[in-house]
Amino acid sequence: MMKTLHKKYTIALLATALLTGACEKDLQQLNPNQQTSATFWQNQEDAIKGINATYQTLTIDGGYMRSTPLLLDTRGDDVRSNSPWDQMYNSGKFALNAGNSDIYGWAFGAYYEGVSKANQVLDFVPGIKMDEEVKKRVLGQAYFLRGLYFYHLVNMFGNVILPTTSVKSTKDFYVKQSTEAEGWAQVINDLKKASELLPVSYDNVTGPDKGQKGRATKGAALAFLGKAYLFTKKYPEAASQFKAVMDLGIYDLVAEYRDNFTEKNENNKESLFEVQFSRDAGGKDLNWGGEPQPGWGVVSARAITYAPRGFGWTDVQPTRSSFNEFLLEKTISGDDDPRLVATMFYNKPGLKLYGKLFSENYKNNPADLNDLFVRKYENDDSGRSDEFDWRSGINERIMRYADVLMMYAECLNETGQTAQAYQYIQKVRSRVNLPDLAAVRPNMTAAQMRDQLAHERLLEFSFEGHRFDDIKRWGWLSDPAKLAELKQRDPEFNTYQKGREFFPIPIAEINTNPGVKQNQSY
Repeated sequence: MMKTLHKKYTIALLATALLTGACEKDLQQLNPNQQTSATFWQNQEDAIKGINATYQTLTIDGGYMRSTPLLLDTRGDDVRSNSPWDQMYNSGKFALNAGNSDIYGWAFGAYYEGVSKANQVLDFVPGIKMDEEVKKRVLGQAYFLRGLYFYHLVNMFGNVILPTTSVKSTKDFYVKQSTEAEGWAQVINDLKKASELLPVSYDNVTGPDKGQKGRATKGAALAFLGKAYLFTKKYPEAASQFKAVMDLGIYDLVAEYRDNFTEKNENNKESLFEVQFSRDAGGKDLNWGGEPQPGWGVVSARAITYAPRGFGWTDVQPTRSSFNEFLLEKTISGDDDPRLVATMFYNKPGLKLYGKLFSENYKNNPADLNDLFVRKYENDDSGRSDEFDWRSGINERIMRYADVLMMYAECLNETGQTAQAYQYIQKVRSRVNLPDLAAVRPNMTAAQMRDQLAHERLLEFSFEGHRFDDIKRWGWLSDPAKLAELKQRDPEFNTYQKGREFFPIPIAEINTNPGVKQNQSY
């Protein structure tokens, strides 16, 4: 599958340097011949470069190259970390040192970099004389991306600042810290606008973006809008967005579950939005962030970070409790849930990793032979021998149709329609040949269905950044019985304390932005 949008990152990077800084005549003298954000935005080509650069932030280390998946995954009860890197190790233990901004601070900075770029698109593109339909699509993508960056900031950091215009002078530097509720309102506002402006697909549009995969669509905006409503417990509003996605009639589950996590079948009919990576785009240098460089590649470091021992760094591993959860129910034919072997490497007879039998590779190391390793988003069946070149080209699927179905079922359950929820859960179960839920667990109460959905979501979405978000929004951290269960499933929860469901605000932000207060318990 061609990754057409991010093949253009080598061009977008030239624009990024212009987008990350503002014209600050109060602070410095500018070369009159140097292009600035005030002089850059002249024509349609500039608008396209600008929006491409706004996507680019998703692929740096603070984004989905490495930091964002780590932060989303490590605090779930499906994940444990024995990384020698203290910030990675402590992230899942709710024990981060607020004075060290490694990983969480990089993500915080990346999201605001993305917001800054989106704001400049939204400020300057409306004044450009260009094709109006192209302009509408560019603005829709900017609203979507700003909404996505704000979504991460509000979800992960709580009370944050929400700048909605580009910095034009010193008075624009300091924005009031918003409440979590105000943050979600802004996310919802941006995603609503995006859903009104974006096309269903780019296949039939006219313009330079025609046919390009990876750009935000109406379906992606509706799905994230529904998720924002779900996170704020506005279940009827969330349900209407998920139903609108289904009614578009263009999404469905792919036949093979594992095709959602390899390069073979990217941008498929199940994928509503994915971050585009490619070993063939850009240069060979790793994209850590900072000032854009022409040698940057567009590759992911997720694979090496999560890879099995001997094939990468093994910073993230499955919990034994999540492994056991997969074994609770057999398929109709009496087999283990096929998602287990698509999600984890373990000592299963005949199982290979990177062309080697698991049992043979670890036979001289009993600890590893009996251990669990992550398989999702690994290149083990690509012909590569390991992940040590740091250059994975696997796209990160951050919104799948399976999630839309499950979230819609959850909304139905929370609005007194538990019986109607079964069919949408069953679509996901049927792909992996699990029996009819209505037959094996008929007439569940709403409370029983909540627990069933928690089980179903764990099996479907392990290592996809959803589990801790689910735990947090379900209120498990404030429920003594559920928190005790979490501690039993994953001892990392033993060090959880109230307020640590959010990451700390980086000290540099507090020191430079008057009025910004640290999150509770840090």
